[in-house]
Amino acid sequence: MRELVYFVAVSLDGYIAGPGGAVDAFAQVGDHIDGLLRDYPETLPEPFLKAVGVVPKCEHFDTVVMGYNTYKLGLDAGLASPYPHLRQFVCSRQHASPSAEIAVTPEAPESLVRRLKSEPGKDIWLCGGGQLAASLWGEVDRLFLKVNPLLLHGGVPMLASGAGTAEAFRLIHSRVFDSGVVFNEYRRADPT
Repeated sequence: MRELVYFVAVSLDGYIAGPGGAVDAFAQVGDHIDGLLRDYPETLPEPFLKAVGVVPKCEHFDTVVMGYNTYKLGLDAGLASPYPHLRQFVCSRQHASPSAEIAVTPEAPESLVRRLKSEPGKDIWLCGGGQLAASLWGEVDRLFLKVNPLLLHGGVPMLASGAGTAEAFRLIHSRVFDSGVVFNEYRRADPT
């Protein structure tokens, strides 16, 4: 069965964006970007991939789910379809799709993800944001955190409050880069 993977950049203090939703504090250059290009190119926007001459192989994900605020970051930069190599779903009850390649859906996020999980295919990338991740928390199978060596001291938390009680995760892979960014992948621990 397909899994939902919350694959996101995060600060040391647990924020996926700074105040006002800004993501420019996260390192955009460095050997960790080379790691993404090599191992997870499908998680990088098409204009970046074209600029560096990489065709995404989509080994891990064939679908991306994001909240409207996350999508709006690209839309404001002129990217109506940031990941055309993936099936793209934007969860919003208030907005329409600006592109035929984007499915802006009013469907309840949990129903959408359960339906996607039941279909054949590769894993589903939960791109952000914190409110959507909190609403989908019960469906998240793995976390892939790109931990950046900085403190934002506020902004958009990785999980909006109310995601639930404390839960244990098991580290299944960790990779440290010279840039200081660390990729940590976790799976939900078996309940004891």
